[in-house]
Amino acid sequence: QVQLVESGGGSVQAGGSLRLSCVASVSLADFRRVGWHRQAPGKLREMVAEIQSIGITTFGNPVEERFSISKDNAKNAVYLDIQRLKPEDTAVYYCKATGRDYFDYWGQGTQVTVSS
Repeated sequence: QVQLVESGGGSVQAGGSLRLSCVASVSLADFRRVGWHRQAPGKLREMVAEIQSIGITTFGNPVEERFSISKDNAKNAVYLDIQRLKPEDTAVYYCKATGRDYFDYWGQGTQVTVSS
């Protein structure tokens, strides 16, 4: 059974940075793409960044250079680095993986809270 486990969230001051990690219970090669979505209070869940199995990255709209996504296939891990955090980045961040059959798997989420 596929499991995605996120970590790295927390409470930070505006201007700080965070690295979120997502570790999959199976090889990343089993997925077409993996990435991060977030949901702020009272808002719809939105895509932040995704990376395809061949390494192509896609970012949400509008694209912000503050976000970067990377993966380590040997560790079955995907990372989201966020620089210069803003209060509006406060949200639950979810890891998502799309299988070869296009089935989507989700992690439980990790809370990021940015204070001004």
